[in-house]
Order: sequence, then C-alpha cells, then structure tokens
Amino acid sequence: MSENSLSLRYHESDPPGKIEVVPTKPCRDKNDLSLAYTPGVAEASEKISLEKEAAYRYSSKGNLVGILTNGTAVLGLGSIGALAAKPVMEGKSMLFKRFADIDSFDIEIEEKDPERFIEVAKAIAPTFGAINLEDIRAPECFSIEKELASSLDIPVFHDDQHGTAVVVGAALLNALECANKKIAEIAIAISGAGAAGLACAEFLVSLGADPERMVLADIQGVLHRGRSLHPVQERWARKTEARTLAEILVGADFFLGVSAGGILSPEMLASMKNFPIVFALANPVPEISYEAAKKARPDCLLATGRSDTPNQVNNALAFPFLFRGALDVRAERINEPMKLAAARELAQLAHEAVPPEVRKAYEGESLSFGPNYLIPKLFDARLLSRVSLAVAEAAIASGCAKKEGKNNEGLVFDRENYRRALEARSRKIAERFEIS
Repeated sequence: MSENSLSLRYHESDPPGKIEVVPTKPCRDKNDLSLAYTPGVAEASEKISLEKEAAYRYSSKGNLVGILTNGTAVLGLGSIGALAAKPVMEGKSMLFKRFADIDSFDIEIEEKDPERFIEVAKAIAPTFGAINLEDIRAPECFSIEKELASSLDIPVFHDDQHGTAVVVGAALLNALECANKKIAEIAIAISGAGAAGLACAEFLVSLGADPERMVLADIQGVLHRGRSLHPVQERWARKTEARTLAEILVGADFFLGVSAGGILSPEMLASMKNFPIVFALANPVPEISYEAAKKARPDCLLATGRSDTPNQVNNALAFPFLFRGALDVRAERINEPMKLAAARELAQLAHEAVPPEVRKAYEGESLSFGPNYLIPKLFDARLLSRVSLAVAEAAIASGCAKKEGKNNEGLVFDRENYRRALEARSRKIAERFEIS
C-alpha cells in the first residue's frame, strides 16, 4: 500500500480526523450538571465579568491556543483554501497536545483579505490564551502578525516564520561547532525570501550572524539594490553583482533552503567552502537530496525537513514548548529573548546523553552529538521540561510575563518547582498516549 493510501486510511478511520473535545470535569449526575452549567456556571461568568483575568482561573483560556489559517500557503500545496487546510491544522492541534499538553481549536477562516482576516482574529481572540498563525502566505502574513501582536494582550506567533527560525538557529549553532566556524564570520546564502526565509535571516542576526555577509535569493533571483522589492524585503537588498543562487553560493559557508525542491545542484554545492553547512528544508522534496549532497560534498553538514534523513529540522521541536512556557507565565507575547532561549536550549540538549527510550524509538540512528545528530529528536520527552523552562525564564527576565514571575498558584516563580511541574506533565502525556 502506498504512503498516500496509508495516510488517507489514517485520516478517515472512525472517527474521521485527528482531534476531539474531552471534558475535564465530572458530569455524572444532576449535581455535577448544576455546577457545570446552569445555575452554577453563572457564578464563574459573573466573576469574569467583573475581572477579565478571572478567565484564567475559571475557564480553559490559559491552556487554550487558537490555530488560525486562511489556507493560502499550505505545506507544499500552496493556496488550497481554508477547508483543505483543516487536516494540517488538526495535525498541529495533535502536536500541541501530544508534546506539550496544550489544548487548541483549529479555526479555518475563509478570508484572503488581510484586514478582514485581522478583524475576525481580533473578534475571537478572547477565547484563547495565545494564537498560532499558520499557513498564511507572504507578504500578508507579516502585516497580519504585526497587527495582531501589537493589538492583543496574548501571544501571537506565526510558526512558519519563527518556529522555523528557532529550529534552524539551534541546528546551525551545533553545525558551526562541528565545522569549527564562528557565526559572525560565515558567509550565508539563503534561498527563499518569503515568510520563513526572512524570519530566519532576522533570527540568525539575533544569534550573531553578520547581516552584511548574508545574501538572499528568491524565484526571481538575488535581492539586490536596484531591484523592485516588497518593503519587508528591502532591508536585505545587497550591493552585489550576483544575480543567481549559483553565484551567491560560491565561497559560502552556509546554505539555507526554504524554497523549492531540486534547485541546488551538486556543482553549486561543490563551489562552497570547506565543511559547508547545508540545510535543504523544502518539503517534501529538498533543494538537494541527501544522497546527492553527500556524494558531491562528503564533508558537508546536512539537514533536511524530512524524517527519513539525519537532522530533521522540524518546527514541532519549537512551537509546543514555546507556547507551553509562554502560557505558564502568562506572557503577553513571544519575544526575541524567548526564541533565543528556546534555540540555545535545543542546541544544548543535543550535546547530552540520550535516554534509552529515545534510543529505542530511533533504533539504528546516530544519537550522539556530531554531524548526524545536530538537534534533538522530537520524541525526546526532555524537550518539554528543558525548552519550556528556558522560555518561561526568558519571558520573566525580559519583562513580558503578566504574572510577574508568579506561577499558577500565585507564588513567586520557582525554577525547580516549575521544572518538576513540567516533568509531571511529561508523565501525564506518557500515560495518556500509552508511551512505555
């Protein structure tokens, strides 16, 4: 049976789809019913009407993420519409629950106009403790995220931009260590100047990369001075005679592909410096196949977006744990310090001994820090306690935690207590999903 057929059977098996809503309180008799609904529920509603913050105490808002899309940039499928995006959004919802014990509603909005999309998002925002924007095309995604993030008092995070950037950043830090190179000194060529490419470029600068040593290209060629560009791309226009991806790869240390399959030839890869770092992240077909890259440059440090090759750069290594940490300290936003903390903790975790249960899950793969193990595996349960803790601490230190360093019980934030709470969540997840 083909992989496609297996996928369709997976999604259509009873019940169809991948998510359901499950009550968290008992409803066994008339007494429970009178508490859950009328008349008892009126007391909770009244409390919230008097004080908005009470919603975090008397409703699920504090552990609920809205996954919002209009289906204009879905995976490698393009603008297939809001309804067709629903299986992807349900998948996102599954990952939130499976890896961070976060509840979510996927909301598919049939609206391509950015201003109207923003109006809808603002109108439903009170439901959620945070919003994850997903699969919205560039350049509209930039204005949508900017407006929502600035006008709402909950985190708004476009995962296609920033989740990608965090995991790319973590993998790059470790690849540079393996190649004995420094981030401030490397020449960087990026293929893709849309949501992911621009966000990665900005984040690499935050990690210490020199923006003047970074050149971006898209389907129309290099972003150079004199070329007509969208305002969000103008910062990256370079004074250069290079006009093609092949030209900017000559002598480059790092190639980041967030564009299209098959555009990086072996000859182009051969023109890069010694120990080139190659992240070919187009899905499902990378910019260059793993086999072709290793044949052309056996010394390359390689990552893809695929699970069947080493070093999968997967957004799920970041977004569940970023949101977990942000929700737990009631952050107003997911800011740069929080993203940097997540990237550095991911990078650090790859240096440490891998637990036996992870080795069992990935039997046959190299799971010791090095060229074939630059970032942790998604099924490493330590991600929840380590990355979420780093994010929460960064939120508090940067002043964007509304709970002002307090935890759910109103006590001053205690690092060790929070770490233990996250480990307890990991055990809860393992029990729910019957993970041995």
